[in-house]
Amino acid sequence: MRGFRAAVCVVVLAASASAGEIPLTERRSGYDLMSRETRAMQDDDTANPGMLWVLEGESLWNKKTGDAGRACAECHGEARASMTGVAARHPAFDAARGRPVTLEQRVNLCRVDRQKAPPLAYESKELLALTAYLARQSRGVPIDVAIDQRTQPFLDAGRATFYRRQGQLNLACNQCHDDNWGRRLAGNVVPQAHPTGYPLYRLEWQSLGSLQRRLRGCLTGIRAEPYEYGAAELVDLELFLMWRARGMPFEAPAVRP
Repeated sequence: MRGFRAAVCVVVLAASASAGEIPLTERRSGYDLMSRETRAMQDDDTANPGMLWVLEGESLWNKKTGDAGRACAECHGEARASMTGVAARHPAFDAARGRPVTLEQRVNLCRVDRQKAPPLAYESKELLALTAYLARQSRGVPIDVAIDQRTQPFLDAGRATFYRRQGQLNLACNQCHDDNWGRRLAGNVVPQAHPTGYPLYRLEWQSLGSLQRRLRGCLTGIRAEPYEYGAAELVDLELFLMWRARGMPFEAPAVRP
């Protein structure tokens, strides 16, 4: 199916002229392009499957763990107060590492440094639950990643990846998500690729997943070798995508087709 979608994309792209970067005033969340039924599922917390991970994350937030025997709440207190806006500001620069880190990486840094616990595996139930819980505290907050002298080189690297043709199909992210958004690809509407709702529940996955899972899926679809989870290339691309969505309201955990 991924190969078919990518092949269709080649045909669509060949038939269309480059539209260029989407103006800020014309940006649209993937939510706006979904069916009424899927939007209703996201809007209702009792029907949104992603809330199951949020509830599990709340339990983990208050659970003592690691050799330090410490819970997240012992340092950060009530997440509804202390974590508001945090997800909307990641990836964020980490001075000790000299580069931006994602929300998933931030959780693992706290586990290792503060709780003396092993890092959680990418896409594990526990890491998705914790990040979903943290992301839920930023619902409605405008995306606002900090771009300054320290983060500018990483933003530039992410932008270069977004516009670089890759894989056997020789496609770049912008060819679908800037030039052809709103068109249909194998029955699905092509979104603008604004990461306003991650981690999100995808009906195709029948599960919650991170932004990096989606990015790796796109790379596989264009028959490119996907970067490993946590790779610098993915973090930089995530930073660029969040900057590209600056000012848009965060809506995690979102639901998508």
